[in-house]
Amino acid sequence: MLAYAADWLNILTRWFHLVVGIGWIGTSFAFIALDVSFRKRPETPETGLGTSWLVHGGGFYHVDKYMVAPPRLPEDLIWYKWDAYLTFVSGIVLMAVQYWWSARAYLIDPKIVAMEPWMAIAISIGSLTAGWLIYDALCRSRLGEKTLALAAVVFALIVGAAWGYTHLYSGRGAFIHIGAFVGTIMAANVFRVIIPNQKVMVAQLLAGEAPDARLGVIAKQRSVHNTYLTLPVLLMMVSNHYPMLTNHPQSWLVVALILVIGGPIRHFIVRHEAGDSFAKILWAPGVAALGLVAALILTLPKTAAVSGAAVSDTEILTLTAKHCTMCHSAKPRHESFAEAPKGVTLETIADITRYAPLIKAQAVDTDAMPLGNETGFTAEDRAKLAAWIAAH
Repeated sequence: MLAYAADWLNILTRWFHLVVGIGWIGTSFAFIALDVSFRKRPETPETGLGTSWLVHGGGFYHVDKYMVAPPRLPEDLIWYKWDAYLTFVSGIVLMAVQYWWSARAYLIDPKIVAMEPWMAIAISIGSLTAGWLIYDALCRSRLGEKTLALAAVVFALIVGAAWGYTHLYSGRGAFIHIGAFVGTIMAANVFRVIIPNQKVMVAQLLAGEAPDARLGVIAKQRSVHNTYLTLPVLLMMVSNHYPMLTNHPQSWLVVALILVIGGPIRHFIVRHEAGDSFAKILWAPGVAALGLVAALILTLPKTAAVSGAAVSDTEILTLTAKHCTMCHSAKPRHESFAEAPKGVTLETIADITRYAPLIKAQAVDTDAMPLGNETGFTAEDRAKLAAWIAAH
């Protein structure tokens, strides 16, 4: 019953997380596109930065932008913040339900680091907090005034965190934490910098003071950082479906390549929306293409070791009974599952034959299964499984 309740809590939290996450990303992308569309026009107010005309949904929109604030503000000023806040909160709840609650299955891999669940959870919370504090300190330092240098250091920070996570947690646990590491930075940018700066500027305006333009510049910097991090973090969040990423021996390097692919693609989109010529921005998809080629080469499946002797059906059923059916059966014995994950049961030769391609991807080409290798699935066991699959 506890596993059943956990499954429903997981489903509802994940659904909510997706909804508010889509809202946050959609709003962010829309405002970045709007921001780069402003031009000085005859109708632009004297104190305005620019004006944009848009058409959507059968209507026309006329928007003016003020870098500081207009001479007056309406009472119904609209703030965009709750999607970001709720994405973070629901993400942490989802992390707790999926990875902290079942830390031994999803987060801990004894062959990497044998630790108690409380230790894994403490490292999780501490590292996510530290990531934001380090990033924020970098942005507030003199380095924050140098865009390219700051980008390089933040890139190194994320890749360094990836290296650390992949040497502490299971493949899935590491990748989801890299996504959470970046997502925490993005949400904290909104909560700790963007919204507070805007509130100070509004208060200054209402008090009859000249708003501090520097606060707007800082908020804009963090907003731009968020949009460039979006594409990589989205892939991190769905990575647990792809063991060739999460369980690659150098998965931290895969993370670096994901950043190299996602960042330039987002730059290309933003600068295209700003009206830059293709000749000026074609370097960005070129860099992304090189990163993708490198990722494809890096993740090429290696030839698995195959047992020399023929492996019988009985031997395979013995292996699956020991290492697989505790989860993948009609009635799982594992405390974390009320139903077989993804409906995959491995109790008969017919089951194993049916799911052989998935088994190969999860337990032969990579060591993604068993989760956390709780059952001690050895290299010799995997060689036997590889031989049986190859023969069938």
